[in-house]
Amino acid sequence: MRVLVTFAALFLSIAFLQLAAGSTGSFDALTGLAEGFHRTEVGMLGSAHFVGFLIGCWWVPRLLGEVGHARAYSAMTALGAIGIGGHVMVVDPYWWSLFRMLVGLCVAGCYTGVEAWLQAKVTNESRGRMMGVYRIVDVSAAFLAQAMIGYLAQIEVYLAYNLLTMICCASLLPMALTKSDQPATPAATRLRPGLAWRYSPLATLGVVVAAISAASLRMVGPIFGQEIGLTPEQIGYFLAVMVIGGAAAQYPIGWLADKYDRRWVLIWLSAAAMGACGITVVLSGFGAGAVIVASGIFGFTTYPIYSVSAAHAHDFASDADRVELSAALMFFYAVGAIGAPYGASALIDAFGPKALYGLISAAHLGLVVFGILRMRARPTRPKRTDYVYVPRTSFVTGKLLRRSSGAAGGSGDQTDQNP
Repeated sequence: MRVLVTFAALFLSIAFLQLAAGSTGSFDALTGLAEGFHRTEVGMLGSAHFVGFLIGCWWVPRLLGEVGHARAYSAMTALGAIGIGGHVMVVDPYWWSLFRMLVGLCVAGCYTGVEAWLQAKVTNESRGRMMGVYRIVDVSAAFLAQAMIGYLAQIEVYLAYNLLTMICCASLLPMALTKSDQPATPAATRLRPGLAWRYSPLATLGVVVAAISAASLRMVGPIFGQEIGLTPEQIGYFLAVMVIGGAAAQYPIGWLADKYDRRWVLIWLSAAAMGACGITVVLSGFGAGAVIVASGIFGFTTYPIYSVSAAHAHDFASDADRVELSAALMFFYAVGAIGAPYGASALIDAFGPKALYGLISAAHLGLVVFGILRMRARPTRPKRTDYVYVPRTSFVTGKLLRRSSGAAGGSGDQTDQNP
């Protein structure tokens, strides 16, 4: 309870931000299609979001050192509100792409500011509880953001975007009114993408495949849903259940990743993800309920891949490089997420809605083949870091996720140890 009270303002700010920005991506896809945007233009909006996200991850840690946490958070939230509100000013896919870049920059910037603030205030004794609450807040808000899509689609477009803008602005209030002292400005994490490949080529490919899966479904999933006859409300549940499936997978997959060779866990997860893609395609003709259940299976098999990949990379890393390794993995995730929505939308336009899952299956097949090849390259480590559910939020996440290098003794939340 003390952890919840201490960080309540930060958690509430993130919840509001996730509600606003998380809804915007899916609602943009539905609204863009209704306004006559081409499918590839809708995919372009999703890719633009992650361009802004990558810029924000790189730039905002430096901004924190110049103006402080609260001012940087306020500036990023203002950019996000401009990006969301700008949708009603002009209906054009290229302008909307610019607006979505602002929203992506806002998301990365705000998460960076909050996570840097948490890192400055958390202790080793409270770290595990704080991260547990943080994950619950983030996943719950992400679920509600997708579930809101049906409601947003029932009201006037300008009212919907104004509501999302108001929710985005509301995320400023807890941060502005908190009585907690602003922490000292942190040193920016160095970004060395090559570090990820040097420690684990398989983990690097794993986070790219995780990005292709998540970004394609989140940004282009509404096109698939509309093409197979789902209503906007059903599309919202289709995406929301995927989030819940991913959250439900963390503990059992974490247990497996701590008990067995993580390369085999990645290989079987990807094989299961291909199966989930096939199930979704087959069930797409059996009504909304069947497709929504398949979406939960898809989330269960794909969402843990990022965390398993990160744990595998950290098995080979030195303690001094762990924070920069986390940032490098996030960089590759962002790069994969940039290309996925546009590529998925182009394939849907050329081959139909089922091509979305064809792209995702091809990515996972590549991970399976590469994983088998990498198992011949070097043996697994007898001593491994603990599995940790890694939020894909900012380059400073690694500072919150302290990992021990002893033998894995459990899953998930064993993060209260010094690196």
